[in-house]
Amino acid sequence: MSVTFETLEYDVGAVHAVVKAIGAGKPVLFLHGAATLEGFDFAAGLADRFRVLLPSHPGMGFSGPDPHAAGMADMLVHYLNLLDALDLSEKPHLMGFSMGGWIATELAAIARERFDRVVLVAPAGLNDPAHPATPLGDIVPQDFPAYLAHDPAVALPYFPDGSDPAFAEAFGADRAREGEAVGRLCAPFGMGHPNLRRMLARITNPTLLVWGDEDRLLPASQAPLWVEALPDATLLSVPGAGHLVLQEKPAALTQIGDFLAA
Repeated sequence: MSVTFETLEYDVGAVHAVVKAIGAGKPVLFLHGAATLEGFDFAAGLADRFRVLLPSHPGMGFSGPDPHAAGMADMLVHYLNLLDALDLSEKPHLMGFSMGGWIATELAAIARERFDRVVLVAPAGLNDPAHPATPLGDIVPQDFPAYLAHDPAVALPYFPDGSDPAFAEAFGADRAREGEAVGRLCAPFGMGHPNLRRMLARITNPTLLVWGDEDRLLPASQAPLWVEALPDATLLSVPGAGHLVLQEKPAALTQIGDFLAA
């Protein structure tokens, strides 16, 4: 079943920012990962209780480019400005996945008063050498589905299978465009920040950490490090799930929703 979204558009610091929205209730701002190939359909699992706001990062997904972006600071300013543009009637929850979890972490660290509860789903950014992420450059293209999901069949539909040349061409163009945007964000320190663990102490918001225990991209062995460093954190470990935990185990969204509604 296809999911129908509203489309909201804003001019944010000369960036054409597009936000997909679904549902009604207290707002949840969701920040996506380093690609948008899996889409936002998962949000239907929260839309019965929340107004889910799903912006595309500058230069990614539906949003226009930000040619001046040179690192995470620019992304944080962008999202603070977007919050101003959204002009929400109540304080939103903040939720981020993978690279979006890293963005959400830094955003909550500098502006915790602007958010209610925080959910970090397999967040990037910590870069602990004892628990290394898998370098994306080490993965051959045909193996990506098995790295994204414990059951590769969950991720396969997001990739070209050779039957639709137009889809394959668009897929390649989208990944190239998004890869350039991610490269700008990661230029200073790679996919993270060397002082991120220190920043975690500032996030006094109740925080739920969600991790698939079969994640091959960002190992679940990082999860205790996050829980230890966050002042008010709970871990939801999802058995049998890889990196795309929300797509592979959508029942986890019920537990996420319960945490946000508490």
